[in-house]
Parts: sequence; C-alpha cells; structure tokens
Amino acid sequence: MAANRREAISMALLAGAAAFAGSGTATAAAESLPPGDPSPLSVNPPPPEQKAVVSIARLEGVDLAYWDTGGDRPTIVLLHPATGSHLVWGYQQAAFAAAGFRVIGYSRRGFNGSTIGDPAKPGTAAQDLRALLDHLKIDRAHLLGSAAGGIVAASFALAWPQRVRSLVLACTLLSPSDPEVRALLTALREPWYGTLPHEVRELSPSYRAIDREGVRRWHDLQAQSRGDNPPVTQPSGEPATLAALARLTMPVLFIAGDADLISPPPLARRFSRAVKGSRIVVLPECGHSAYWERPREFNAAVLGFLS
Repeated sequence: MAANRREAISMALLAGAAAFAGSGTATAAAESLPPGDPSPLSVNPPPPEQKAVVSIARLEGVDLAYWDTGGDRPTIVLLHPATGSHLVWGYQQAAFAAAGFRVIGYSRRGFNGSTIGDPAKPGTAAQDLRALLDHLKIDRAHLLGSAAGGIVAASFALAWPQRVRSLVLACTLLSPSDPEVRALLTALREPWYGTLPHEVRELSPSYRAIDREGVRRWHDLQAQSRGDNPPVTQPSGEPATLAALARLTMPVLFIAGDADLISPPPLARRFSRAVKGSRIVVLPECGHSAYWERPREFNAAVLGFLS
C-alpha cells in the first residue's frame, strides 16, 4: 500500500511539474519524494549538540564566525536562511560528518558571531564565502543553501563554478528580481501575506500543530540569529535569474516543501527546469524550514544526491 501510495503521489507531482510550463528553457528534471514512507509527520527529537568548535575567520573587512568538523574529506558548506545563523544546523552537522564529509557552517555578515563590516564597503556575500574558503584553504566544496543562503550559494556558483562540486538549493526564491519569478510571487501572495508572523510563513501547519517544542526551539534560534545587530544590506552577488541558472553545469538538487508559503514547489520546479540535468525533491507536510521540520527526509535527500 505504501509503495502504491508513493507512486501515485510521485506521478501527481510529475504531472504538476509538466503542466507548469512557463517560459524559458524546458529541461526534464527528475522529481521525487524522499526514501521511505514520508507520513505521518512525527515529533522530532532535539537536535544533537553541535560539537564542532566555533572560530572566527578574520577576513579583509569582516570577521565571520564559523564551525568546522575538520578532516581530510570532501567538504560541504552550509549556508543559513535569513532567520538563522551557524547555530541552526544541529540536525545536519553530525549526520553529514558521519556520512564522510567535512562539514562547515558559518554566519554571514551581521548574523550570530559575525561582524557587520564597513557599511560603505559591503562587498557581496558570495565574495565573503570565497574569502572564507580561501582562509580555510578549501579549493572546491559542495554548497548547501537554505532560503536566503540558497541565493548566496547560487551567486557563488555562477561566479566561481570551478570551486563548486555540487549545489543543493532548498526552499529558496533565488532571484525575486527575475520578471517571471516576480510574476509568480505576485500571483501566489495575497494581500494578507505581509501580515503573517514569521512562524506562519516559515513553518508548515502540520509542524506547528504537532511539534510545539520544535517550534519553540526554532524561535530560540531565530532570536539568536542576529542579536542586537541591525539588518545588513549586502548584495548576494550575481542574480541567479532563470537565464543565469541555465549556465550551471555542476550537479544541482532543488528541495521544496509542499506547504512552503514563501517558495512553494511551482517555483522550485521552474528553477529546476532551467538547470539541465538537475533533480528536485518535494517534502510532504513541510514548510520553508525543511532542514528543521523534516531533518530525516531532508538529510536523506541531500546525502542520496551527494552519493
């Protein structure tokens, strides 16, 4: 029964992707659900303690807080959403390290532990990532970006593709300035959208109803993400427009949550169609914070892709 149900859901999702034609380069993309029966949603245990020591990379013009599990292994760099910092990857740090990766998470300018830098010389977030990789003597890495972190990861991949082994873009808008993306967002967001509190935009109804303690922990991490720092106005780098995404040649995985109000599956499908050979995974009963709401399925999707 479970296998039949998964097959039916997958066929429906693929049909939806095919129906969503849009304009631009039409490229076939493999869409799937994570392995195992994805329902029902259950309460997550608390994330494991992050044991990697937090250090400060003193770069030109800015100090960035980061942690690094170390080791002479392939590197995966985690780029946090705008509601997070290097602190949010509790479900990923140990899991990815146990799978054989050197795992690095860092806070962008103005987020937990990192300085704001000179507002008159903000540079770009992609340039900061390059400086961090140079500081750590990492030539090539897998990049995983969630939401705003995905925007930075894509900008970096466009500027320095030779330094990116693969790219995972989760629950991200990528380029809200792209005319087609902007039109989709206008169609998706009713006037009441702007009045919604953060947790309603970010977390699915299922998660908020079932995992109250997880919602509280999510709030705590969000509160710690910036501290008293004001928002930093820093460009990500080259905009990851649909036309620009078509230049990407490294393996790319898109992850979407089917209950994501910010970046719902139709956007991820459109992005995936722009990147030849990319893959897409849609997580059920999942909102914008997929790495947090569905960590088991999220990690399985990422590690299955990287393998």
